[in-house]
Amino acid sequence: MIAIITGDIIRSEMTDPQEWMPLLKRFLKKQGRAPADWEIYRGDAFQLKLPPAEALFKSMLLKSMIKQQANLDVRLSIGLGELSYETGRITESNGTAFVRSGRKFDSMKDEKVTLSLSTGDEKTDATLNLMARFASLVMDNWSPAAAEAVQLFLEQPGWNQQQIAEKLKINQSAVSQSRKRAQFDLLMDFNKFYQTTITGLKT
Repeated sequence: MIAIITGDIIRSEMTDPQEWMPLLKRFLKKQGRAPADWEIYRGDAFQLKLPPAEALFKSMLLKSMIKQQANLDVRLSIGLGELSYETGRITESNGTAFVRSGRKFDSMKDEKVTLSLSTGDEKTDATLNLMARFASLVMDNWSPAAAEAVQLFLEQPGWNQQQIAEKLKINQSAVSQSRKRAQFDLLMDFNKFYQTTITGLKT
């Protein structure tokens, strides 16, 4: 089983690509090699292949990076399934993970959500997507400052709040408030639930 994330940058057409393209590429390059593991296409759309257990966490990380730009957001569809046809280019490869990710992504604009999941199991999908809608309500409203703090919480799990405060050049109480406002601990609970839920899924 693999995870395929299909995504695009929301409101990219109203923003200089220099504000988001370097961020997106920096993130993607850390996840694997292009074009086998990731590829940017149609200007602001992309696909990324990941181990299933990492997909939601990495989606939250990317969102925290993009949301540091005040007018931008990212739409993300996570598809879990198989890789049955591989070409060396992710956008030309195929399998149930690709189909589920792509179809879910295509429906997201109508549903007006920024995070969706598709596993092939109807009951699992209903539960995960209900939770994803709540998570989206939180993440879509991150301020740039909260998003910057969340990125550090995710990338430096061993750091205490004082270390994060020093990095961000703010006081420790502000870090604590950012963590609460961003609902970080609740989002990590969602990530744990997701990881437990997908274990043993028949794809």
